[in-house]
Amino acid sequence: MNRPQAAGTMVELLRGAHALAPGLLWLPGTRTLVAADVHFGYEDVIGGALPTWSTTEIAAALLVAARRLEAREIVLLGDIIHGSVMSLGAAHAVGGALDLLRAQCALTLVAGNHEGRTRGVAVLGETVESVERDGWLLLHGDRPAPPGVRAIVGHLHPSLHLGGGATIPAFLFGERVIVVPALTPYSPGLDVCSDACLRALASFDVTRSDLSVTAAGSDRVFPFGTLAALKKTIARPGSPRPRNRFHKILRPD
Repeated sequence: MNRPQAAGTMVELLRGAHALAPGLLWLPGTRTLVAADVHFGYEDVIGGALPTWSTTEIAAALLVAARRLEAREIVLLGDIIHGSVMSLGAAHAVGGALDLLRAQCALTLVAGNHEGRTRGVAVLGETVESVERDGWLLLHGDRPAPPGVRAIVGHLHPSLHLGGGATIPAFLFGERVIVVPALTPYSPGLDVCSDACLRALASFDVTRSDLSVTAAGSDRVFPFGTLAALKKTIARPGSPRPRNRFHKILRPD
Protein backbone atom coordinates (compact mmCIF):
# COMPACT_ATOMS: atom_id res chain seq x y z
CA MET A 1 0.00 0.00 0.00
CA ASN A 2 1.74 3.19 -1.19
CA ARG A 3 -0.24 5.71 0.81
CA PRO A 4 -2.47 5.51 3.84
CA GLN A 5 -6.21 5.18 3.34
CA ALA A 6 -8.56 7.87 4.57
CA ALA A 7 -9.79 7.63 8.15
CA GLY A 8 -13.20 6.08 8.65
CA THR A 9 -15.41 4.10 10.99
CA MET A 10 -14.04 0.93 9.36
CA VAL A 11 -10.82 0.51 7.39
CA GLU A 12 -9.53 -2.58 5.58
CA LEU A 13 -6.18 -3.67 7.00
CA LEU A 14 -5.72 -6.68 4.74
CA ARG A 15 -8.05 -8.55 2.46
CA GLY A 16 -10.71 -10.03 4.71
CA ALA A 17 -9.64 -8.17 7.87
CA HIS A 18 -11.00 -4.77 8.87
CA ALA A 19 -10.28 -2.40 11.76
CA LEU A 20 -13.08 -0.48 13.37
CA ALA A 21 -13.43 1.88 16.31
CA PRO A 22 -12.74 1.71 19.17
CA GLY A 23 -10.12 -0.96 18.38
CA LEU A 24 -12.02 -4.01 17.15
CA LEU A 25 -11.12 -6.39 14.34
CA TRP A 26 -13.80 -7.61 11.93
CA LEU A 27 -13.42 -10.83 9.94
CA PRO A 28 -16.32 -10.73 7.46
CA GLY A 29 -15.78 -14.23 6.08
CA THR A 30 -17.04 -15.82 9.29
CA ARG A 31 -18.67 -12.64 10.62
CA THR A 32 -16.35 -12.72 13.62
CA LEU A 33 -15.72 -9.69 15.83
CA VAL A 34 -12.38 -9.82 17.64
CA ALA A 35 -11.39 -7.83 20.72
CA ALA A 36 -8.19 -8.06 22.74
CA ASP A 37 -7.15 -7.40 26.32
CA VAL A 38 -10.42 -6.11 27.80
CA HIS A 39 -9.15 -6.76 31.37
CA PHE A 40 -12.63 -7.01 32.89
CA GLY A 41 -12.73 -6.39 36.62
CA TYR A 42 -9.56 -4.31 36.52
CA GLU A 43 -10.63 -1.78 39.15
CA ASP A 44 -11.48 -4.51 41.66
CA VAL A 45 -8.47 -6.74 41.01
CA ILE A 46 -5.98 -3.94 41.68
CA GLY A 47 -7.78 -3.06 44.91
CA GLY A 48 -9.14 0.24 43.64
CA ALA A 49 -12.14 1.98 45.18
CA LEU A 50 -13.81 2.62 41.82
CA PRO A 51 -16.72 0.55 40.51
CA THR A 52 -15.96 -1.77 37.60
CA TRP A 53 -17.09 0.84 35.09
CA SER A 54 -14.65 -0.26 32.36
CA THR A 55 -16.28 -3.71 32.24
CA THR A 56 -19.68 -2.12 31.56
CA GLU A 57 -18.35 0.35 29.01
CA ILE A 58 -16.34 -2.21 27.03
CA ALA A 59 -19.19 -4.74 26.97
CA ALA A 60 -21.53 -2.01 25.72
CA ALA A 61 -19.14 -1.08 22.90
CA LEU A 62 -18.87 -4.74 21.88
CA LEU A 63 -22.65 -5.11 21.85
CA VAL A 64 -23.11 -2.03 19.68
CA ALA A 65 -20.58 -3.28 17.14
CA ALA A 66 -21.92 -6.85 17.14
CA ARG A 67 -25.47 -5.65 16.52
CA ARG A 68 -24.47 -3.21 13.80
CA LEU A 69 -22.40 -5.81 11.95
CA GLU A 70 -24.79 -8.70 12.68
CA ALA A 71 -21.83 -10.68 14.00
CA ARG A 72 -22.16 -14.42 14.40
CA GLU A 73 -19.38 -14.60 16.96
CA ILE A 74 -17.31 -12.47 19.31
CA VAL A 75 -13.81 -13.70 20.14
CA LEU A 76 -12.13 -12.19 23.21
CA LEU A 77 -8.45 -12.62 22.56
CA GLY A 78 -7.05 -13.22 26.04
CA ASP A 79 -6.63 -11.18 29.21
CA ILE A 80 -10.39 -11.16 29.46
CA ILE A 81 -10.03 -10.53 33.18
CA HIS A 82 -7.26 -8.60 34.86
CA GLY A 83 -6.78 -11.36 37.40
CA SER A 84 -8.48 -14.53 38.52
CA VAL A 85 -8.97 -13.35 42.13
CA MET A 86 -11.71 -10.74 42.54
CA SER A 87 -14.60 -9.94 44.83
CA LEU A 88 -17.99 -11.61 44.43
CA GLY A 89 -19.44 -8.30 43.28
CA ALA A 90 -16.84 -7.89 40.56
CA ALA A 91 -17.23 -11.51 39.48
CA HIS A 92 -20.97 -10.92 39.20
CA ALA A 93 -20.38 -7.82 37.06
CA VAL A 94 -17.99 -9.70 34.77
CA GLY A 95 -20.37 -12.64 34.50
CA GLY A 96 -23.24 -10.28 33.68
CA ALA A 97 -21.21 -8.61 30.92
CA LEU A 98 -20.33 -11.98 29.39
CA ASP A 99 -23.96 -13.10 29.58
CA LEU A 100 -25.03 -10.00 27.65
CA LEU A 101 -22.51 -10.79 24.93
CA ARG A 102 -23.61 -14.45 24.79
CA ALA A 103 -27.21 -13.35 24.40
CA GLN A 104 -26.20 -11.43 21.26
CA CYS A 105 -24.13 -14.09 19.49
CA ALA A 106 -21.66 -16.93 20.06
CA LEU A 107 -18.86 -15.96 22.43
CA THR A 108 -15.41 -17.58 22.38
CA LEU A 109 -12.98 -16.87 25.21
CA VAL A 110 -9.28 -17.32 24.46
CA ALA A 111 -7.23 -17.54 27.65
CA GLY A 112 -4.35 -15.13 28.22
CA ASN A 113 -1.62 -14.79 30.81
CA HIS A 114 -3.82 -12.74 33.15
CA GLU A 115 -6.21 -15.69 33.42
CA GLY A 116 -3.39 -17.49 35.26
CA ARG A 117 -2.91 -21.21 35.68
CA THR A 118 -6.61 -21.73 36.35
CA ARG A 119 -7.40 -20.04 33.01
CA GLY A 120 -9.99 -18.00 34.94
CA VAL A 121 -12.44 -20.88 35.06
CA ALA A 122 -14.13 -19.70 38.27
CA VAL A 123 -15.18 -16.42 36.62
CA LEU A 124 -15.13 -17.20 32.90
CA GLY A 125 -16.10 -20.85 32.64
CA GLU A 126 -14.71 -22.64 29.59
CA THR A 127 -11.83 -21.06 27.68
CA VAL A 128 -9.70 -22.18 24.74
CA GLU A 129 -6.03 -21.65 23.94
CA SER A 130 -6.58 -20.71 20.28
CA VAL A 131 -9.12 -20.87 17.45
CA GLU A 132 -8.90 -20.67 13.67
CA ARG A 133 -11.03 -18.22 11.73
CA ASP A 134 -10.80 -17.05 8.12
CA GLY A 135 -7.37 -18.60 7.59
CA TRP A 136 -5.90 -17.03 10.73
CA LEU A 137 -4.89 -18.58 14.05
CA LEU A 138 -6.30 -16.46 16.88
CA LEU A 139 -4.37 -16.65 20.15
CA HIS A 140 -3.44 -14.33 22.97
CA GLY A 141 0.20 -13.80 21.98
CA ASP A 142 2.03 -14.26 25.26
CA ARG A 143 3.80 -17.21 23.65
CA PRO A 144 5.19 -17.45 20.11
CA ALA A 145 2.82 -18.76 17.45
CA PRO A 146 3.61 -22.05 15.71
CA PRO A 147 6.03 -21.59 12.77
CA GLY A 148 4.51 -20.71 9.43
CA VAL A 149 1.02 -19.73 10.60
CA ARG A 150 -0.74 -16.43 10.06
CA ALA A 151 -1.74 -15.24 13.49
CA ILE A 152 -3.98 -12.64 15.09
CA VAL A 153 -2.73 -11.78 18.58
CA GLY A 154 -3.23 -9.31 21.39
CA HIS A 155 -1.07 -9.08 24.54
CA LEU A 156 1.24 -6.28 23.39
CA HIS A 157 -1.26 -3.42 23.79
CA PRO A 158 0.22 -1.71 20.70
CA SER A 159 -0.15 2.06 20.61
CA LEU A 160 1.14 5.11 18.82
CA HIS A 161 2.94 7.49 21.19
CA LEU A 162 2.15 11.03 20.15
CA GLY A 163 4.39 13.01 22.49
CA GLY A 164 3.53 14.87 25.65
CA GLY A 165 2.51 11.60 27.26
CA ALA A 166 -0.42 11.13 24.86
CA THR A 167 -0.98 7.72 23.25
CA ILE A 168 -3.61 6.16 21.02
CA PRO A 169 -4.26 2.40 20.62
CA ALA A 170 -3.15 1.04 17.26
CA PHE A 171 -3.34 -2.04 15.06
CA LEU A 172 0.03 -3.33 13.91
CA PHE A 173 -0.31 -5.64 10.96
CA GLY A 174 1.22 -7.39 7.97
CA GLU A 175 0.60 -10.50 5.90
CA ARG A 176 1.86 -12.78 8.70
CA VAL A 177 0.48 -11.16 11.82
CA ILE A 178 -2.19 -8.76 13.06
CA VAL A 179 -1.74 -7.33 16.54
CA VAL A 180 -5.04 -6.06 17.91
CA PRO A 181 -4.94 -3.11 20.34
CA ALA A 182 -6.12 -3.44 23.93
CA LEU A 183 -9.62 -2.26 24.80
CA THR A 184 -8.77 -1.57 28.44
CA PRO A 185 -8.51 2.18 29.05
CA TYR A 186 -5.83 1.66 31.71
CA SER A 187 -2.74 0.89 29.61
CA PRO A 188 -0.74 3.40 27.54
CA GLY A 189 0.57 0.40 25.65
CA LEU A 190 3.77 -0.60 23.88
CA ASP A 191 5.03 1.99 21.40
CA VAL A 192 4.73 0.48 17.90
CA CYS A 193 7.83 2.42 16.80
CA SER A 194 10.03 1.02 19.57
CA ASP A 195 12.68 -1.62 19.14
CA ALA A 196 11.01 -3.56 21.97
CA CYS A 197 7.86 -3.90 19.91
CA LEU A 198 9.74 -5.27 16.91
CA ARG A 199 11.63 -7.70 19.14
CA ALA A 200 8.33 -8.94 20.55
CA LEU A 201 7.34 -10.02 17.03
CA ALA A 202 10.64 -11.76 16.27
CA SER A 203 8.99 -15.17 15.91
CA PHE A 204 7.09 -13.86 12.88
CA ASP A 205 10.34 -12.79 11.15
CA VAL A 206 8.99 -9.37 10.19
CA THR A 207 10.68 -6.03 9.62
CA ARG A 208 9.22 -2.55 9.92
CA SER A 209 8.75 -2.52 6.15
CA ASP A 210 6.49 -5.59 6.47
CA LEU A 211 4.19 -3.92 8.97
CA SER A 212 1.65 -1.10 8.86
CA VAL A 213 -0.09 0.94 11.55
CA THR A 214 -3.71 1.98 11.94
CA ALA A 215 -4.63 3.96 15.05
CA ALA A 216 -8.00 3.42 16.74
CA GLY A 217 -9.96 6.39 18.06
CA SER A 218 -13.26 6.29 19.87
CA ASP A 219 -15.32 6.64 16.70
CA ARG A 220 -12.89 6.36 13.76
CA VAL A 221 -9.73 4.52 12.77
CA PHE A 222 -6.74 6.29 11.24
CA PRO A 223 -4.34 4.53 8.83
CA PHE A 224 -0.73 5.72 9.08
CA GLY A 225 0.89 3.58 6.37
CA THR A 226 3.96 1.43 6.90
CA LEU A 227 5.73 1.27 10.22
CA ALA A 228 9.05 1.99 8.48
CA ALA A 229 7.74 5.25 7.01
CA LEU A 230 6.08 6.24 10.28
CA LYS A 231 9.28 5.71 12.26
CA LYS A 232 11.25 7.81 9.76
CA THR A 233 8.73 10.62 10.12
CA ILE A 234 8.94 10.54 13.89
CA ALA A 235 12.75 10.42 13.76
CA ARG A 236 13.08 13.58 11.61
CA PRO A 237 14.95 16.48 13.24
CA GLY A 238 12.55 18.56 15.29
CA SER A 239 9.99 15.76 15.58
CA PRO A 240 8.99 14.70 19.09
CA ARG A 241 10.75 11.51 20.18
CA PRO A 242 8.43 9.32 22.24
CA ARG A 243 10.03 7.70 25.26
CA ASN A 244 10.02 3.92 25.28
CA ARG A 245 8.76 3.32 28.81
CA PHE A 246 7.29 -0.11 28.21
CA HIS A 247 9.10 -3.35 27.41
CA LYS A 248 6.72 -6.20 26.72
CA ILE A 249 7.71 -9.42 25.03
CA LEU A 250 5.84 -12.50 23.95
CA ARG A 251 5.84 -14.31 27.28
CA PRO A 252 3.58 -14.25 30.34
CA ASP A 253 4.02 -11.11 32.41
